Amino acid sequence: MTVIGNNLKVGDKAPNFKLTANDLTAVTLADSAGKIRVLSIVPSLDTGICDAQTRRMNVEISKLGENVIGYAISADLPFAQARWCGAAGIERIKTLSDHLDMSFGDAYGTHIKELRLEQRAMVIVDAEDTIRYVEYVPEVAQHPNYETVMAALKKIIG
Repeated sequence: MTVIGNNLKVGDKAPNFKLTANDLTAVTLADSAGKIRVLSIVPSLDTGICDAQTRRMNVEISKLGENVIGYAISADLPFAQARWCGAAGIERIKTLSDHLDMSFGDAYGTHIKELRLEQRAMVIVDAEDTIRYVEYVPEVAQHPNYETVMAALKKIIG
């Protein structure tokens, strides 16, 4: 499959993005300025691994303070994301849709061209908008390394 965009690296400035929230409002990186952002990128919330990844990150992020924001990003329609969140009881991680133009996937190197879905990935952006952790999961049926993600996050928090 063809993944559009370049892989980001630790130390890169995080590209700004414009994603759609469940209420159809626009959400940008700048909206959470000064916070640590955990970007949990999944192909579709309606699949088993994506569901498990989002639930796991919701639990992990809920253990942290208000200075950490969690976003679950997919190309699912905002209506489907809202339905999934209601059924899953997700409260701490916010689902955001890249469905409109796939610009997030293009900027973050996660846009799977042939499927118009996101590649599974994890990105941590610090309060200064610098990427401090990135993992591109090579196989869609594989989980990210949650322990490594959380260790990196705890190191950033201090």
